[in-house]
Amino acid sequence: MVVRAHIIVRGFVQGVGFRYFVLRRAEQLGLQGYARNLYSGDVEVVAEGEHSVVEKLIRQLRIGPRSAQVSDLNVEWTEPTGTLHGFDIR
Repeated sequence: MVVRAHIIVRGFVQGVGFRYFVLRRAEQLGLQGYARNLYSGDVEVVAEGEHSVVEKLIRQLRIGPRSAQVSDLNVEWTEPTGTLHGFDIR
């Protein structure tokens, strides 16, 4: 089943390569979507793909790259739009 996850990652996640970490993991998993920094200091991730594969990405986001410190992660599940092609950084 294809799903869309809107994920907000909180903690020390900007300036540490977090978005590129997300990009590499999402591409390896074959997901569609994007990652971007928010003014709040959080990172927003939108990912579409098979539910189990998106769950794998979420597990990896809870850890992040070595230099990051993830303190919280919020996931909102929605219907996929099918408008995303590839995975990019915004």
